[in-house]
Amino acid sequence: MRTLDSSMLLRCAQALDQALLLLQQSVPGSVLYELYRSACVKEFEVIIELAGKLLKKALRPYYASHRQAEALVYKDIFRAAAQFGLLSTLEAERWLTYRDSRNSTAHEYGAGFAEAAVTFLPRFATDATALAQLLHGKPID
Repeated sequence: MRTLDSSMLLRCAQALDQALLLLQQSVPGSVLYELYRSACVKEFEVIIELAGKLLKKALRPYYASHRQAEALVYKDIFRAAAQFGLLSTLEAERWLTYRDSRNSTAHEYGAGFAEAAVTFLPRFATDATALAQLLHGKPID
């Protein structure tokens, strides 16, 4: 039986935590501040995609076939995770909000979005770490 390895997700969450710490220690408007803010946004994007892929794999045992699980789109993945008790309803709602924010990054790479994202990233990093811990070792076959 194969199991999930969520170590990359955990590593990305740790990188985000570190980038947030360095951002908070930087002077707003400085080059280092811009660098760490960009690192935060990039880690956010990577985590969003990785979390969806891993959670989709974790949902396989709940469906009659792997094909059914693979057909789930991002938002359905998190709804199904709440339905099957992998995430609480509140956690799933936060992930759906994060996804909506991620969709904004694809269109609004300006400083305004980046500054708005920085406000919810500490909670996001906590949620990403919790998801990585939840998924690690889950059977996928």
